[in-house]
Amino acid sequence: MPNRDRLSGLDSSFLHLERDSAHMHVAACMVFEGPPPSYGELLTHVQSRLHLVPRYRQRLAFVPAGQGRPVWVDDPHFKLGFHVRHTALPRPGCEEELRRLAGRVFSQPLDRDRPLWELWLVEGLAGERFALLSKTHHALVDGISGVDIVTVLFDASPEPMPVAPPEQEWVARPLPSRAQLLADALLERATVPRELLYGAQAALRAPRAIAERAVAALAGVGAMAWAGLRPAPPSPFNVRIGPHRRFTWVRADLGQFKAIKNALGGTLNDVVLAVVTGALGRYMRMHGHSTDGVELRAMVPVSVRADVERGALGNRVAAMWAPLPVGVLDPVARLRTLSEDMRAVKESGQAVGAGVLTTLSGFAPPTILSQAARLQARQRLFNLVVTNVPGPQRPLFVLGRELAAIYPMVPLAENTALGIAILSYNGQLNFGLIADFDALADLDALADELRAEIVELAAEAGAPTGNGRGGRPDGARRRVIRALE
Repeated sequence: MPNRDRLSGLDSSFLHLERDSAHMHVAACMVFEGPPPSYGELLTHVQSRLHLVPRYRQRLAFVPAGQGRPVWVDDPHFKLGFHVRHTALPRPGCEEELRRLAGRVFSQPLDRDRPLWELWLVEGLAGERFALLSKTHHALVDGISGVDIVTVLFDASPEPMPVAPPEQEWVARPLPSRAQLLADALLERATVPRELLYGAQAALRAPRAIAERAVAALAGVGAMAWAGLRPAPPSPFNVRIGPHRRFTWVRADLGQFKAIKNALGGTLNDVVLAVVTGALGRYMRMHGHSTDGVELRAMVPVSVRADVERGALGNRVAAMWAPLPVGVLDPVARLRTLSEDMRAVKESGQAVGAGVLTTLSGFAPPTILSQAARLQARQRLFNLVVTNVPGPQRPLFVLGRELAAIYPMVPLAENTALGIAILSYNGQLNFGLIADFDALADLDALADELRAEIVELAAEAGAPTGNGRGGRPDGARRRVIRALE
């Protein structure tokens, strides 16, 4: 059997994609109501639940000469205080200061010689609030798996849920030697392909079902390959990036998006992509870029995790290429065009094909995975990543303090200066925008255009036009004032 502590092909690809300018961690900025806990309280809380996610006390061990994918090993020097950190905002502690801090924290790569996560307690946020900033390497968690160091800290009520203590105190297992790492990798490479034989035996027992799945999988791989042959168009979002980031967010109302969907058709994800597309088009035209006939391409991660795998760490995601018709100016026509295009994408089986390729990557030699990751980084297969993850629709609490909002972050790939992550929570639909610090110096302007697009599409649908906080968004308000002047 394969080593359960060895990274999958997909997990290790995120290590190969990482550069000095492209950090492969997912992150979030979480805002809480109430006075902040003390640093000691938070440390104790994390310590009490750390046994629920044992990967978070493990670091990577690399196989000599690249003869196998890395494995997770216990970190004998694990110190919780290194990973749980404490800081405060300068007065007056407004959300703008929090966004700047988040951008600086998200700009720093995680240390590969230690467990690949951090959690920051941020005090000083105005209005008796505080924040937690979380960072976890993409090789460890995909954002959809449902369990990481942050989620095990949450409770469903203000009263902390009692957690059974570990059966025994954690003691790090001895580190494997380089010779042992190499021997295990070579032995596994020689024996794991036997699993393919078991698959062949299963095919003999149920040939028709297996054949039907094989045909669908091959068709999906073909659709995925065909989509990837067409390069994404040039855009201001595809330039060389540096290591520094800007981070901002847009807080929206999930009920408003559902009302738009019900009035105009399509899926909730279609509505999300439609407002993102409209904002990107506005931003491009604002900077003098023509959008006539332009169709950007978004890489949209989709979960291929089976129900029995839900709650497991590691990555079980694939990708679809979503067309974003930024040249369609009418918001309703844009939504309907995008909805039809997305239906065609789904029917093409791209997600199935990507899932097959993800599975096959587990059998690829590490050198091939490394070269493939570098090739993908150099090619312009997509203009940006847009990921939409459903979250819990009930209030969550940490140490009795209610989570007021959560703003997610998706990492930037090489030559991709913008990423947009969306997460629903307790009636909210929150957009987290991450950008290269120099390439998109006016990221707040893009956020304003996103707010304006939400208002405009909601008005077309006859849905409430609030933005989750009430009132007209800042960008739209400024345009109305300019028009009146």
